[in-house]
Amino acid sequence: MHDSAVAEARFRGMVEVAPDAIIIVDRTGKMVLVNGQAETLFGYSRDEMLGQPVELLLPDRFLGPHSQYRFDYTSSPRIRPMGANLDLFAKRKDQTEFPVEISLGPVEVDAELLVMTTIRDITERKLVQQSIELAREEAERANSAKSEFLSRMSHELRTPLNAILGFGQLLQMDTLTAEQRESVEHILRAGNHLLELINEVLEISRIEAGRLSLSLEPISLDEVLRETEDLIRPMIRERNLRLNEESRSSGLQVQADRQRLRQVLLNLLANAAKYNRPGGSVTVAATRMPEGRLRVSVTDTGPGIAEEKRQRLFTPFERLGAEQTDVEGTGLGLALSQRLAEAMGGTLGVDSVPGQGSTFWLELSEADSSAAIAAADEAAVRDQARVSPTRTVLYIEDNLASLQLIERIFSRWQGVKLLSAMQGSLGLDLAGQHTPHLILLDLHLPDMHGMEVLERLRADPATKDIPVIVTSADATPGQQDRLISAGADGYMTKPLDIPEFLSVIQKHLE
Repeated sequence: MHDSAVAEARFRGMVEVAPDAIIIVDRTGKMVLVNGQAETLFGYSRDEMLGQPVELLLPDRFLGPHSQYRFDYTSSPRIRPMGANLDLFAKRKDQTEFPVEISLGPVEVDAELLVMTTIRDITERKLVQQSIELAREEAERANSAKSEFLSRMSHELRTPLNAILGFGQLLQMDTLTAEQRESVEHILRAGNHLLELINEVLEISRIEAGRLSLSLEPISLDEVLRETEDLIRPMIRERNLRLNEESRSSGLQVQADRQRLRQVLLNLLANAAKYNRPGGSVTVAATRMPEGRLRVSVTDTGPGIAEEKRQRLFTPFERLGAEQTDVEGTGLGLALSQRLAEAMGGTLGVDSVPGQGSTFWLELSEADSSAAIAAADEAAVRDQARVSPTRTVLYIEDNLASLQLIERIFSRWQGVKLLSAMQGSLGLDLAGQHTPHLILLDLHLPDMHGMEVLERLRADPATKDIPVIVTSADATPGQQDRLISAGADGYMTKPLDIPEFLSVIQKHLE
């Protein structure tokens, strides 16, 4: 047998055992060699395919362009995939179509150019891709629905809480018997607990949706720790615990968002105090770690946590041993703290020895102390001067309980006249007629949205300079940003913090 015959037999043997369908065509596009996989894939016998144009295997819609593609390829043959970024289909003998992946390669035999076509059925891959895409779209729809639900629930839950906490705080200002004061404290404690739960659920949803706003900057770790420890001291004293502040290197700077860092540390310290043993201790330490990290550790002398339960600590609404304690909690604090730590580029973890206690630690990147600028503490100065007796406030609100709350607040404030409107259109009329010194505006009104009211106030020369404070149960940052951008001078979320509310009102009425 000649060498060329041996080489051809070897080549045919390699083509036959290839895992993909292989078809070799000549310059005219006729099939001159097919392997067994091609027969199986297309449903034709070898004899039915040989000598036939390769277009036999193409859907009708590809017949026109294919001859031009074939001519272009034979003019400049090279190994390349066919149909990059295109969906290619082939046709079986029974006329059914299926998606394919095709690669081409030139083969020269006895000075004749042939084209070897490798064809792979990618039906299963397409099905997997489609299922992944459908799952992604479904997840996006579910996430959008969840965000919409949380926004609506935020508003619907905060609106009645505004009345509960608002009137409760007003009652605290009255002269009460000991029994009445205790009842009011129970109302406020339960209301604040519910508000905390709402806030934490919304915070977690913002993080998961990637809408958490952070301002990362170099922060003095000692300063934030002192602030947090000062906040927790009353709880430490109440539970007869000791707060140990281990020696810390002064000048340590951490890269973090100040408010979020304080939020995480306060949660860790509060947990160490709440879940401790009587007469126990809470120890706070800050140490440098490898790779430019700083670790803050909060250690308690509580019952400790078994290893198999530790991962559940960071699951929302999971409260280990809640049935064995009367400590109130939402089951969201550690889950939220972990997500906040990760959003700041850090990690939150726990080490524990059952029967001895637990250490929760937060690691963040150390900031370059040479580049850090120490922020000067700035005390808020409030002018206590009495408000002029000619001040007028307009409140546009359709919720009767919220309206009565504000009326009750201003009934205690001499020198301020309160006008109210339960419709946006009436509010606009009153604003134009009385030109009040301040307008309080709710968003969900029966005849128009508060945004439209604000826009019309700003468009009217008679009212464009009147300060407008939006009071809404919608606490989403995007909503607040939109209203401020549209011209609101402030945004206060319901339930209102009455002392803060009074301070903001006085500032705008001065």
